[in-house]
Amino acid sequence: MPLDDRYQLAFKLYPYEHSSDQDATTPVRHPVVVVGGGPIGVATALDLGLQGIPVVLLDDHEGVGQGSRAICFAKRTLEIAHRYGCAQPMLDKGVVWNLGKVFHDDRQVYEFNLLPEKGHHFPAFINLQQPYFERFLVERVREAQAAGAPIELRGKNRLDSFEVHDDHVVLDVSTPDGPYRIEADWLIGCDGASSPLRKMMGLDFEGRVFEDNFLIADITMKADFPTERWFWFEPHFKSGDSALLHKQPDGVWRIDFQLGWDIDRKEELKEENIRRRLDAMLGPDVDYELVWTSIYTFQCRRMKKFRHGRVIFAGDAAHQVSPFGARGANSGIQDVDNLGWKLGLVLKGTAPECLLDSYDVERRHGADENILNSSRSTDFITPKSKISHVFRNAVLDLAQYHTFARPLVNSGRLSVPCIYDDLPLNTHDALPGGPARTRPGAPCPDAPLGQGFLLDHLGGDFVLLGVGCVVPEQIEVEGMTLRGLSVTANTEINDRYLGDATQAVYLIRPDQHVAARWHAFDENLVRVALARSIGKD
Repeated sequence: MPLDDRYQLAFKLYPYEHSSDQDATTPVRHPVVVVGGGPIGVATALDLGLQGIPVVLLDDHEGVGQGSRAICFAKRTLEIAHRYGCAQPMLDKGVVWNLGKVFHDDRQVYEFNLLPEKGHHFPAFINLQQPYFERFLVERVREAQAAGAPIELRGKNRLDSFEVHDDHVVLDVSTPDGPYRIEADWLIGCDGASSPLRKMMGLDFEGRVFEDNFLIADITMKADFPTERWFWFEPHFKSGDSALLHKQPDGVWRIDFQLGWDIDRKEELKEENIRRRLDAMLGPDVDYELVWTSIYTFQCRRMKKFRHGRVIFAGDAAHQVSPFGARGANSGIQDVDNLGWKLGLVLKGTAPECLLDSYDVERRHGADENILNSSRSTDFITPKSKISHVFRNAVLDLAQYHTFARPLVNSGRLSVPCIYDDLPLNTHDALPGGPARTRPGAPCPDAPLGQGFLLDHLGGDFVLLGVGCVVPEQIEVEGMTLRGLSVTANTEINDRYLGDATQAVYLIRPDQHVAARWHAFDENLVRVALARSIGKD
């Protein structure tokens, strides 16, 4: 229920324009068509377009954003956005935070720092309303288009039906000027949790629906709350069974109240009832204005498979989690990061089509990890029995005084990138004494390097990284030029990439996950590992 126009930030980011495809006598074939113009769809189009791959995005709106929706964007998402060239405006606009506090009743149980170590380009999290995030992505698309990137954003183009063939998909699209038909080698569904595309295929989610309701209230206020994540279990102000407070840009604060399952939504959304809860929390001396409110019930579910022949799903269209832990949009961007380079190599003929099966395998693994953590958070926040409630409160009491109990407190395990342990694209770990955090399948942690940071030098292609040793500047392998990067180990790189080893060689994928690592360079081993990492093993 919108109460303020400040969230119309995405209004007509891609207004309707008549396309030449609408006048074609036969359907025009495109390499990729993306359905859905939210952050996941636009990021997918941007990723592919920056690789030089022609892509058309269809959306039934014109970029209208309403409500803050996702607000917490993780370090990994910023690192990916940085490779796309749009992280800086997000960082400039966003509210940076690393510190969180947990309360029970009126007592602070403990606080935590999500990024206590130094030597990273980006913070653990920023808070940024989703319409801003989308706008910065679209602005980067416009810059890329001006530089020649073959990206089309088509607003007011609604997918009505489609037919899947062995080597392409035929799409029927409606517009204000009438219907037209196009074809796509690949169709990517990024059309959200209610995905019409998924429903057209007769596909659904598997998983849990949680019997609880939460009220979102976005407000503007002048208050002394610091820029931190505050979470209350059984808050003393009695506005809900739990409450969550976050600061956003533009002086907006996000507050969530746990309402329980058996509620009258219409009654709870009345302004006087929302204000009653806020007044109890904030006190009589805090002036505030309501910006946007909504009630949500959350789910932890996913599709059985993310790839169905020539149709691939990403983001909320493929999986859903509760909002606790900020795993929705962040995991969706990781989907894009995983899919983009693989689809790019397939379309360029460098990798076999079966490489796309690894997207399905790896991102289902990521979804399962997110669903597990999200479900555990939800079960801790909303105990389902008297004994689980007693256990939860006992943990909170212990955590106030004893460090060992604090990892058991779960107010939402916050989003971290998935590690693809033991999955098919990895090569067996061959670095004795190497750090566990950079084992094959893991995302590369950032570290200072010269005047910048390591991830900036890795970029978005395959890289052979030599740490404390020299590797060739380039190797021609599997139809690609593998770029070499030799670095001198400093304290942070030693800690994150060497561990007990004296030197190391890493094969890094375009999504900056480790494909393989060894103690020393061996060209034959590198060739075998790279072939494996693009599905040629």
